[in-house]
Amino acid sequence: MEIGIDSFASAMYGDNNTLSSVDAMEQLLQRIEFADQAGLDVFGIGEHHKKEFLDSATAVILSAAAARTKNIRLTSAVTVLSAADPVRVYQSFATLDLISKGRTEIVVGRGSAIEAYPLFGYDLRDYDALFKEKLELLLQIRDNEFVSWEGKFRPALDNLPVYPRALQEKLPIWLGVGGTPESFIRAGSLGLPLMVAVIGGQTHRFKPLVDLYREAGKAAGYKPNELKVGLHSPGYVGSTTEKAIEEYYPGYAELWTKLGYERGWPPVTKGKFDGLIDNLGVLIVGGPERAAEKILRHSEALGGVDRFTFQMDNAGLTHKQLMNAIELIGAKLIPLIKKG
Repeated sequence: MEIGIDSFASAMYGDNNTLSSVDAMEQLLQRIEFADQAGLDVFGIGEHHKKEFLDSATAVILSAAAARTKNIRLTSAVTVLSAADPVRVYQSFATLDLISKGRTEIVVGRGSAIEAYPLFGYDLRDYDALFKEKLELLLQIRDNEFVSWEGKFRPALDNLPVYPRALQEKLPIWLGVGGTPESFIRAGSLGLPLMVAVIGGQTHRFKPLVDLYREAGKAAGYKPNELKVGLHSPGYVGSTTEKAIEEYYPGYAELWTKLGYERGWPPVTKGKFDGLIDNLGVLIVGGPERAAEKILRHSEALGGVDRFTFQMDNAGLTHKQLMNAIELIGAKLIPLIKKG
């Protein structure tokens, strides 16, 4: 199993934050560089268009990281494809693939945050139709140097080439999904790797959806080893489980209570949090041993997971705490995962 981190390039370290955007970006690049040195497999950057995040130009951040790293794979997490031009998405990540010497991937999705749609002039009523059409075009560009294509939301292409071409013959494109059965089936039917974002509740409840993905892939003629499953969850690794909870809970409660107010969720309580960090809950918060045990338990519950990524930089944690977590993941958690 590959282990990595997904970041939203948060510039928000609690209410008393005085960190500048310049310093926040530099610290993020330091964390990616350190994750490479610590032996993590992958680092992903999300896409948001909000004041508290610096990840609106994902490929630019990853290109800066590519110049400072050697082995770690670099990916989006996710690219909001519905509100983007697939030609430019491919060009940006193909360029990144050249800079990184073949370490680039893309995770595409519709996006749970919707601010990109009005910003780029798209109608939310076309939410699914936009993604379906643009995914089709992106895959066609990925697989063909010259493209002929016609759709509803973008001007047609008539045997036009798209350059540059990625170093990898088939640039990896994962499909990021939440809880919509159609999305799991779509990924399986296309034979695309699946990245499941589980941010609440109990992870094992996603097993029927993952089964739909594997069944759809099998029906489409793909072999089991071609149908990769990734799991993205909020979490944090501390020196001990008690220390991890002490450091993680205050920022998590603040952020998710704020999000809940915006989206109609109830506020976070310590009791609810305790349920999320128990054996079946989604949050991977603890010392290296507890975190590794829980990741392996989640993998077994879902029928096998090929990649797990932590989302941990938007809970008010400091750069020092995040660097310490990366060190613990590389030095202690990953060996425990490999040992199984």
